[in-house]
Amino acid sequence: MTTHDALTVPAFDFVQGDSPLLVSMPHSGLNLTEAVQVGLTEQAKKLPDTDWFIPELYAFLASLGVGFIKANYSRYVIDLNRPYDDKPLYTTKTTGLFPDILFEDTPVFAEGKAPTNEHKTFCKEHIWKPYHGTIEQELARLKAKFGYAILFDAHSIAAEVPMLFEGTLPDFNWGTNEGKACDAAIANAVTQILQPNYTQVLNGRFKGGYITRHFGQPSNGIHAIQLELSQATYINDELAKQSDYQLDERKQLYITQQLKDVIEALTAIAL
Repeated sequence: MTTHDALTVPAFDFVQGDSPLLVSMPHSGLNLTEAVQVGLTEQAKKLPDTDWFIPELYAFLASLGVGFIKANYSRYVIDLNRPYDDKPLYTTKTTGLFPDILFEDTPVFAEGKAPTNEHKTFCKEHIWKPYHGTIEQELARLKAKFGYAILFDAHSIAAEVPMLFEGTLPDFNWGTNEGKACDAAIANAVTQILQPNYTQVLNGRFKGGYITRHFGQPSNGIHAIQLELSQATYINDELAKQSDYQLDERKQLYITQQLKDVIEALTAIAL
């Protein structure tokens, strides 16, 4: 490892809980390695594809005894919801383990300024592997204690991303890998708890990324579900158009209560 590659903050924060549920936040990070920071385009420096304010929206987890793991580095450093070997998750256009395009289909890095392969290897070893290893160990602990474990992968995305999908996303986009990642009772619980003013879809454009697909093994007592939350449910829309990402306090009040209801519904399930 060189000084150039050193992590300035821990790869992630992990808080252990005492319920069968673990919440993962792989795209919440805002930190950059030096090698990534020096190469970003001006637009990429605004980190537009971040899952903005996910830790703030789920700030109630500790009060419910629910554990969580939260990434500290941006997905532009390494995307923790992609496989180690970087095999594509979707047949449609998407981004990989080391994104080179923004969701607006412009470059992440200035020409000739992308990180080296050595830096990528460093990030796989010091960010990706520890994050996934911690999830694996914690799910095993929860299963041993409760007889089963549930992984909730928490994401958010802009309501409109033409490169990835047509039109406008529903508010709540649930992914269970077409039902392969969890017991049907889990999808039923979360979809039934939503207030009617929120729109939702199950296994629509987002069916669950690598984390959901890899860890969700219901036959082995480990279940996983992904939520891709539309940022229109909590972001100030006008500021977001200017790449200025701020919480809308009124929206936040309602969405936080809805998310809390979702998490409580999951902790109440007995599998």
